[in-house]
Amino acid sequence: MLSTGGDAYPRTENLMRITLVGSRHFGVTTLNMLRERGVDIARVIVHDPEDRLAGAAKAAGIDVVVQADPRIVAASEIAPDTDLIVTAHSHARISREALHAARLGGIGYHPSLLPRHRGIAAVEWTIKEGDPIAGGSVYHLAERMDAGAIAAQDWVFVRKGETARELWERALAPLGQRLLGEVIDYAKAHKSLPAKPQDEQFATLAPNLTPAKH
Repeated sequence: MLSTGGDAYPRTENLMRITLVGSRHFGVTTLNMLRERGVDIARVIVHDPEDRLAGAAKAAGIDVVVQADPRIVAASEIAPDTDLIVTAHSHARISREALHAARLGGIGYHPSLLPRHRGIAAVEWTIKEGDPIAGGSVYHLAERMDAGAIAAQDWVFVRKGETARELWERALAPLGQRLLGEVIDYAKAHKSLPAKPQDEQFATLAPNLTPAKH
């Protein structure tokens, strides 16, 4: 992790401008990680005005926008002059027009070794399938769900008897923060994003199993 000095960074035109779309605890930890990296968080987009991410953003003096449609983020909701859209625990689709509104498009974190376990319940399916190894992927947001090019990826072991929630909290959420941070650092240094196409022959789906979320 780079030592960037967090809020000590001046807010200048040279800073990378990010629109963050997310919710819940992972959204808040992603917000904090971005602030530590000295980027300009131009706006936070949430689907629920009472979500903890909305509260954290307002407390930090960051503009908050509530989605007009909880299922999709529109181009008009992306902050002007956004360089990169980052999603963190958001199940809304980022529209093609919204992605085009950001210079580098968008990235998100998925708690699986994509293309395995594409879908809303990746961690639950990791446990259901008895996978001994799990992982996380930062991927380019695209038209197809969880199918964009990989920007960063790493793996972890799954403990015997571990639940989906335990796996998420112990390993996959922290892994997501590290991978997102690495990609942000790369984008700041290179003004671009790493990209490796997913291998479709290994794609599997992870549809919702229960109403519970990890």
